[in-house]
Amino acid sequence: MADWASYWRAPDRPLEAMHAHFEQHVYHRHSHETYSFGVTEAGAQAFTCRGEARTSAAGMVMAFNPEDPHDGQAARADGFTYRIVHIGPELVEDVLRDTADRRVGLPLFVQPVLEDRTLADALRSLHASLAEGRLAQDEALHATVRALVRRASTRPLRSHGPSAEVRQARELLEAAYAEDLRADDLAEAAGCSRFALHRAFVAAYGVAPSDYQRQLRLRAARRLLAEGHPPAEAATRSGFADQSHLTRWFKRYYGLTPGRFVHAAR
Repeated sequence: MADWASYWRAPDRPLEAMHAHFEQHVYHRHSHETYSFGVTEAGAQAFTCRGEARTSAAGMVMAFNPEDPHDGQAARADGFTYRIVHIGPELVEDVLRDTADRRVGLPLFVQPVLEDRTLADALRSLHASLAEGRLAQDEALHATVRALVRRASTRPLRSHGPSAEVRQARELLEAAYAEDLRADDLAEAAGCSRFALHRAFVAAYGVAPSDYQRQLRLRAARRLLAEGHPPAEAATRSGFADQSHLTRWFKRYYGLTPGRFVHAAR
C-alpha cells in the first residue's frame, strides 16, 4: 500500500486533523503549538519523545503536549495507519472552564503512549465528527477533551525552565527567524560560547537551534498560507530559499504538501 494522507482544518479555530497511512515517510523531529492526540488503527509507529524510544501499535493512543518534540516512522514493513487531531490550548482551556474539570493551568500528559480503549474510541468519534456540522464537532470535542484529561493527565509540573542565556538565544530566533542568522549571532546574544549554547539549547527544547529556526519558519508559512498567500510568497516571507525548499520541509514536518494544507479547509 502506498503512502497516503488526508488533512482537515477548521477555518476559524485551532482544530486540525489527519488520517494517514505511511510506510516510507519519516517525520523530521518537530513539535506542534497544539495538543496532538492520535490513535493507531493498524500497524505500528515508532518515535522518540522525551528522551525515550516509543512504539504505538494498533489500538494505542498517542498524547503530545504543546511543544513536545518528537519524530516518527513505520515500525514495520507494512507501515502504520493512524488518525490524529491537533487541538489548540485555548480550546482545551475553554472546555475545562466550561465543566467541572476546572484546574490551575493546562493539563500535562506525562505518557506519550497510552493503552486505553475508551480514549481510542473517543478520538475516533471526534475525528468522525469533523465531517459533520459545528454542533456535532463541539459535542465530540468536549467529550474527548474531558475524557483525556480525566483518564490520562496531571497538572503541569513545576520547572525552573531554560537558562537566561538560552532564553535570549530563543528570543533572537523568534524575532529574526526569516534572517540568515549565524551560530555566532546566537552565541553573542546569549553571552556564551557556541558549543555551550548549542548543548544548553538542545537540553532545554529538545532540538538544535537550526531546527527551532526552521520550525518557526514553517509555522510562519502555515499562517501565511492559511491567510491566502501563494506558496511562493509564503516561502520567501518566512525565510525559505524558494517554494520547493518550503515544500520539502513542510512535508517532512507535517506529512503533506503546502498545497494540500491550503485545500484542507475547503
